[in-house]
Formats: sequence, structure tokens, C-alpha cells
Amino acid sequence: MSSQQTISREVVVGIEQGLHARPADLLAREARKWQSRIELVAERQRADGKSILELLTLAAEAGTRLVVEATGPDAREAVDAIGGLFDRNFSEPNSHTQPLVSRPTNE
Repeated sequence: MSSQQTISREVVVGIEQGLHARPADLLAREARKWQSRIELVAERQRADGKSILELLTLAAEAGTRLVVEATGPDAREAVDAIGGLFDRNFSEPNSHTQPLVSRPTNE
């Protein structure tokens, strides 16, 4: 398996306020844990997943579909971890917050 594999996953912004500063910070912190290059794609706009400022430029409102794309040796793990943030609406893993938008990930 190549060390430069690219893995992607579609996610939906389920936070009522959209991808604002707090979740963008959590996302960037998670992305910086991984060696892979991580980008979020909204239509034709790409943002470095490790940059809070670039994530905020996506202006992703509630319900926005984004693609998380990672390229590198730990791409699958990085996409799984970041996808998990969206699945939990950026709350703690044991939080009982219900998602605003609940959709299957295999559409």
C-alpha cells in the first residue's frame, strides 16, 4: 500500500451555528495530530484542515456537505477521526447531544 494514499469521506455540518470558530479550532487541532495532508472541500473551494482561518473561509452553514480528504501514511485514520467530530457535532464522545442533521454516511 502506498504511503501517499488519498482517502475521502463526505460529512454534513450538523451544528446549528455552522462551522464557526470553536468547531474549526477542534477540527484543526485534530487534523494537526496526523502526518497526512488534510483538506476540506466545499463545492470548488478547498481549505487546509490544519488551518482554523482557512476552515472559517469555507463559511459552512448547518446542512453544508463537505468532503474530508486526507493524503498520506495515516490518511484513513485521520479521515475517521475527523469524520467522528462531525458525527458527534464536535461534542465530547460521551455527550448526549443529538445531531441537527442525521443522514446515513453511505448516500
